[in-house]
Amino acid sequence: MGQALEQARAAAARGEVPVGAVVVSPTGEIVAAAGNETRARNDPTAHAEMLALRAACAAVGSERLINHTLYVTLEPCAMCAGAIAAARVARLFYGAADPKSGGVAQGARVFSHPQCHHAPEVYDGIAAAEAEALLTGFFKAKRGG
Repeated sequence: MGQALEQARAAAARGEVPVGAVVVSPTGEIVAAAGNETRARNDPTAHAEMLALRAACAAVGSERLINHTLYVTLEPCAMCAGAIAAARVARLFYGAADPKSGGVAQGARVFSHPQCHHAPEVYDGIAAAEAEALLTGFFKAKRGG
């Protein structure tokens, strides 16, 4: 999660919402890491998770990330949860809950739907306080306070 938090801090430094994601191989090696880039790319799908999943799939040469683990600083939204399921990620660790836009434990609860073909093992609250502090500080600064 430390590497995902580093990606989140780098995203914040670029003016992006501070979310970071890291994909780890079954042997424990980091396959891909990314922070949000929606503003830089003018792309609403350029969430940290999506970028990390794309890079990891390219690195392993497959659309599936069997037995891989994804670390994300914020609960994935419904779009990202759908991509996580499609990639067949084995385990998802995330930090802060997202009551507004979350798609795992909040809102859409993508992995709970019968239409979801694969649900990873989910572990929440990992380094949640630090992830929440990054987000709170970022949005407080944006509001000028």
